[in-house]
Amino acid sequence: MRAAEQVIISTAVTGSVNVPSQSDHLPLSADQVVASALEAVAAGSAIIHLHARHPDGRPAWEAEIYEEIVPRILDETDVVINITTGGSSAMTMEQRLAGAMRFAPELASLNMGSMNFVYSGIADKVTEWKHDWEREYVLNTYSQPFINSFDRIEHTLRELGDGLGTRFEYECYDIGHLYSLAHFADRGLAKAPFLIQGVFGILGGIGADHENLTHMVAIADKLFGDDYSFSAFAAGRGQMQFGTHSAWLGGHVRVGLEDSLWIGKGELATSNAQQVRKIRAVVEDLGKTIATPADARRMLHLKGLDRVTR
Repeated sequence: MRAAEQVIISTAVTGSVNVPSQSDHLPLSADQVVASALEAVAAGSAIIHLHARHPDGRPAWEAEIYEEIVPRILDETDVVINITTGGSSAMTMEQRLAGAMRFAPELASLNMGSMNFVYSGIADKVTEWKHDWEREYVLNTYSQPFINSFDRIEHTLRELGDGLGTRFEYECYDIGHLYSLAHFADRGLAKAPFLIQGVFGILGGIGADHENLTHMVAIADKLFGDDYSFSAFAAGRGQMQFGTHSAWLGGHVRVGLEDSLWIGKGELATSNAQQVRKIRAVVEDLGKTIATPADARRMLHLKGLDRVTR
């Protein structure tokens, strides 16, 4: 692993997993997502990972909705924008790519394998639903796999990477996803240096055990040597512990209300910025410095803000 010169904090501000009935603090409208992103940047986040939602919280893919978000963030800050190509398992591939194709961002997420991506358990915890769509949406994940076939991965690498100069945050939910990345690297489609985002604690993927994080880094070292940077997060209650572990190993960190709605045991986070401030304090207590957006661009070999479409 290429040990971090400075630690990059990424913030996933809303995602497509958690639903409005779980927390009043989850950003939903474009105005809320923009405000929450700007607060996270002010707290120390160098990268903002973006999904879009309709005002009632339903996951959105339309480029028009991203147009209400991305330019407003970039008008106020030089943060690195990382647009999802995952979207949700209910979207077509064209829909999942719509936001990234519209803006040609410096960075985009890329899921490295098909999997069961199950969060139907949310339905067992919510006692009062705010919107009619929510319960069916989360329950459908029990029977609807998340398809990231090799042809879809290759299509994304060619269209966004080769075509628009976007680099990727390679989201690896299991050890096999590292080998999938190695396959595309061997073919020259995925290009070093790689930003590998280890994702732990999703039902259907690798569990949130710290031994798994250590093992994932060991296998990535074997496959990629010094040609990659590592970041890790765990969904839910393991968020801060896994961020701490990743930073301690020489990697980067990711927080945000996409990944966890909590700031401590039994306490809902009131904002993305609150999570950023907490992990920043941890990283600095480890004696490490926090990366600026300019630092992140240099370390990840990004194309630069001037090449993002407005």
